[in-house]
Amino acid sequence: MLSESQNIGYKAEENALSFLVRQGLDVVERNFRCRFGEIDLIMRDGDVLVFVEVRKRKNSFFGGALASISTAKQRRLVSTARFYLSRTSFLPLCRFDVVAFDGNECQWLKNVIEVE
Repeated sequence: MLSESQNIGYKAEENALSFLVRQGLDVVERNFRCRFGEIDLIMRDGDVLVFVEVRKRKNSFFGGALASISTAKQRRLVSTARFYLSRTSFLPLCRFDVVAFDGNECQWLKNVIEVE
């Protein structure tokens, strides 16, 4: 049984997935986990592999969903994506997107983390 916060997170991921599929992206994997962290959604946007972080906040009083992605969280996302890519024989073009929900408002930000 999921806790209330886990249930909220699950519903946010479901909503983000539905939204991104309607935008033309294809699902590659959900909730990829490794020792470095977790990536909520891995999608394909044409030839680009997209690592998606989903964030949900009841409101934006404390900076909102986007502000909740710390520098440490960004590093974990990059490390997890690198681990994921290390298992592939072909290195595709990649980007990091965020789908953020503040209350019922949804924002999709593309290419939010620059990786060298």
